[in-house]
This record gives sequence, C-alpha cells and structure tokens, in this order.
Amino acid sequence: MSRTIKFALAGGPGVLEFIDMEVPAPGPHEIRIRVKAIGINRADSMWRNDKYTERVRFPAGLGYDAAGIVDAVGKDVSDFAIGDAVSTVPAFSLNKYFTYGEVILAPDHAVVKHPDSLSFVEAASVWMMFLTAYGALVFDAQVQARDFVIIPAASSSVGLAAIQIANYAGATPIALTRTSDKTKRLREAGAAHVVATQEQDMVAEVMRITNGHGARLAFDPVGGADFPKLIAALTNQGIAYIYGALSEDDTPIPVLEMIRKMTTIKGYSIRLVTGDDARRKVAVEYVTKGLASGALRPIIDRIFKFDDMVNVHRYLENSGQFGKIVVTL
Repeated sequence: MSRTIKFALAGGPGVLEFIDMEVPAPGPHEIRIRVKAIGINRADSMWRNDKYTERVRFPAGLGYDAAGIVDAVGKDVSDFAIGDAVSTVPAFSLNKYFTYGEVILAPDHAVVKHPDSLSFVEAASVWMMFLTAYGALVFDAQVQARDFVIIPAASSSVGLAAIQIANYAGATPIALTRTSDKTKRLREAGAAHVVATQEQDMVAEVMRITNGHGARLAFDPVGGADFPKLIAALTNQGIAYIYGALSEDDTPIPVLEMIRKMTTIKGYSIRLVTGDDARRKVAVEYVTKGLASGALRPIIDRIFKFDDMVNVHRYLENSGQFGKIVVTL
C-alpha cells in the first residue's frame, strides 16, 4: 500500500486528498520506486487547476520529479535493479504516471540513476529545471559565447537553471526580477547582470549591457502585458522562447517590431527533448556532466514534509521562492 495524493476536481490546494492505494507490480518497461523526495513544479499547480497543456482525467495524480530507491522492475527492464538510487525525468503523461506518492510506478525511459554526489533532495530537483532550460537554450538555440540571454522570473527553479546553463555554454545571462531584493542572491547564483523590472527600465538596461545591440535570446515563463518589452530588448533576428503563462493577462505581439527585427517567437515545452529517446539521452548526459563538474547545481528554496502538501501548493502559488521546493518522505 502507498499513501498517495490525488484530486477529483480542479481547484485550489484544498482539492488535494491523501488516499491509500495499492501500487501494482511494474508492467513491461516499468519500474516501481519507493520515494524519498519529490520536486515541486509550477506545472503541478497548473495541472491541479486543469490549466495545463494536457487536459486532466479525474481522479488524477500529480508530479513529475521524484527520487528514491527501486523497489521492483518489470519485464524487459535491463538497466536498473532493485536497490538502485534513481530519479525521474519528466517524460510521461500525468494522466498515466505521477510522483506524489510513497510508492510510484514510472516508465523505464523516464528513470535515471543520479550521480552519487547528489542527495535525494537534490536529485528530486534536477531534471525538470535543467532539462527545460537545456532544451531551449542548448538544443534549439545552440547558445554560445558572446550571446546574451534574458531570463525573466530568474529566481524560479527553471530561471536559476537557465542562468547556470547559459554560463555553462559560455553565454552571458541577464536575470530579470521584480525588485532588487534578490539581486545579491541572483549574482551569487551566476547571473552576470540583474535588472529589477519594477525599479529600472528593462529595455534601456539590456541595451546598456549589450552596448546597444540587444540580447540574442529571451527565455520567458511569464508572458502578459510586458512581453513586447522582451521583443524590444532583443537584437536583430533574436529569439523569444515562451514556455509558461505565469501572467494571467493577454500577451500582445508587437507585429511591426517583429517585422523590423525579423524576430522569432517560439512556444516551447520540455517535451522537445524528453519526448524523443535520442534527444533525451543526450540531454541527460549533458546535465549529468554539468553536475559532475560543478558547473550545474540544484538550488533548494525550502524543504517540506509530505503531510504538508496542501501548504506546499499554497507556498508555491505565492511565487516568493528562490529555487526549488522539495518535499521529503
């Protein structure tokens, strides 16, 4: 039996329910994991509200990120054995698999052995944040030295990962944050420049930093009314990736500005790399090497207990965290 969290209707954190359920033996190409830590993502909140990229089938589970010990392996699983320390990669439908439970099933293609240097808490925080940033910046944009990368919501887990990925690739990250309260911590996390958007003219600051050329990339989880400012801060033929919708406002598209600059706007999802076997393997190897070298490191905001999951979701939705929220079991 496993104590598991599910929800039977969309809504606020209060819809989350603890239930006891039997987790079956793993089927072909499945692994059963006894969970030690769960990474919390903004996607979990969107899924709970049925406002994600996939519609929810109720009753539903939640969660992409977890770390733990292999409890059983199914037929045709060859790379894992009982007792292995592993973590999950976001490469599955939440309508089929989930990580909010004491014991979970996962497809073997979405399970990796994490480096010995990582704790379970750190391992549960790695894959969503770093693979999301890797897919846009490295795989798709092929970011390199001399590139400037604008990173809105820079204190989020993915924002901090994007700062590190940009540095790892030799580029220059420009972190955006609402106020200057987090400037020191963002610099310590690797941001070459920090712009407080409620206190400074973001476009003017980016132009100053880039000697009037603008940034090549923007990696945006926000959208909303300020999105045209990101386009204005890009260089000629720059690329704006939009991978989230933290703002509930409409996102205007500055058509004439885009025509003048020949700007590209790309809707982006981690599925670009995790949805393909070959791409996922390369991405995992890239992040693993970065972790081993110390160039990449998970930044943990706060650790909660599994019993506190409702309050965890309330904390998540306050958007005040700096790094990854993790729950331990």
